[in-house]
Order: sequence, then structure tokens, then C-alpha cells
Amino acid sequence: MLALSPPLFSTFGWPLEDPISHDQQNNNYNNNNNIIYRETEATSDQSFFLSQAIDGLGGFKCNSNEVMGDETMAKKLNHNASERDRRKRINSLYSSLRSLLPAADQMKKLSIPATVSRVLKYIPELQREVEGLIHKKEELTSRINSRQEDLVTLESRRKCMTRSSISAISLSPMGEREVVIQICTLKAKKNPLSDVMLNLEEDGLLLLNASCFETFGERVFYNLHFQVQGAQKIEFEVLREKLLSFYEKREEAFI
Repeated sequence: MLALSPPLFSTFGWPLEDPISHDQQNNNYNNNNNIIYRETEATSDQSFFLSQAIDGLGGFKCNSNEVMGDETMAKKLNHNASERDRRKRINSLYSSLRSLLPAADQMKKLSIPATVSRVLKYIPELQREVEGLIHKKEELTSRINSRQEDLVTLESRRKCMTRSSISAISLSPMGEREVVIQICTLKAKKNPLSDVMLNLEEDGLLLLNASCFETFGERVFYNLHFQVQGAQKIEFEVLREKLLSFYEKREEAFI
């Protein structure tokens, strides 16, 4: 049998294992495990926070999309409302334009182009009608002016006839206290002689004698003899103007 050869290297004085080194290795291993666990735990926490942040960003993105969608919808609604108002205004304007047409055309259901075409044809018709009315107005104005001139002429003639109806009023003084008044006028149904005598008596003249006679052309002559009462004197020109004015007013009232 072969004898066991001694080991190549002697183990004398060399322990097989170092207990301290083994414990140190165990401690290092445990420390490494703790570090790895802690790093893993930190990584898990970071992943959790990152996932929460990503979820938050996702919600923000969704909210942004919702806001953008709401703004788009609001713009669309505003555009539709503006368009609806614009169409209402246009329809109202066309209705007002259609109301200016004759009644026969208003009864028809005309389209917008037909309404515009009819209005364009109706405008010259109105212009011709206006020109005719202006011409008619000028004719009527001319006639009215002519009639007014005729009325003025007739009025002046009437006044002349009124004045000519009193042919003459003469006063013949007989001293300072008596006067004879001679009146030549047209015969009338309502003779103002009584009013004349009454007014003269109110002025302080007393009738002493009166006579009258009628001539051709239905004219009447009056001779009136008056005497002034009291110490006053007769102003002949004032008395004559008063009699003329009285007769003119009476004649104008009866014409």
C-alpha cells in the first residue's frame, strides 16, 4: 500500500479559517443586504411618488383637455348665437323693405331676391308719382294765390263800394251851437239813421228838425238839424269823421 504523502504545504501554524474574518464577512454581507434593501425601499418609494406625480400630471392633462373642450364648445355656441342674431336682423330688414311695397305685393310670398327686384322696380314708380304730386301741388298753389289775389281785389272793390255808398256827408254850421248835417246814402232795409241820431244825442247834440227824400238809384238824402246842449262848441271835422266811420262800419256789417 502506498503511504499517504504529507501535504505539500504544511498547515502548522495556519488556521484553516479565520473566525474573525468570517464574522467580518458575515457583517459585510448583512450590511450589504441592508444597503440593498434600503436602496430597494428607497427605489420603491421613489417609484410610488413618481407614479403619484405621473397620475397627477395625467389628471392635469385630462383637466386641460376638458378646459380646451369647454372653450371650443363656448366659441361654437357664441358663433351660432351671433349667426342666429345676424339672420334675424337680415330677415327683419327684408320684412321692413317688403312692407314698403304696395299692398298687392305684400300679400305675395316673395323670396328675398324677388323682393329686392320688385323694390328696384318700385322706386322709379314712386319717383314719378312724387314728381306728379309736386306738379299738382304747384298748380294748386298757383290757383290758391290767384284766388287770394281775386279776393284781395274783391275786398278792395267792396271797400270802394262801401265808401261810394255814402255819396256825401256835409256839415253846414249855423253859428257855434247849431249844425245841419246832410247825408246821402243807399237805401237799405236796415237804415242806421236811428243809431246815428242816438250817438249824436249821447254826444250832447239835440235834434231840432229832420227830413229825407229818395232819388234815383235807390239813394236817400237826409237833412238833420242839431243844436248843441250846454256851453260846449261843435268840432265840425271831428263830427264829420265820426259819421263817416260809423257808416262804413255799418255798411261792412251788412255786406
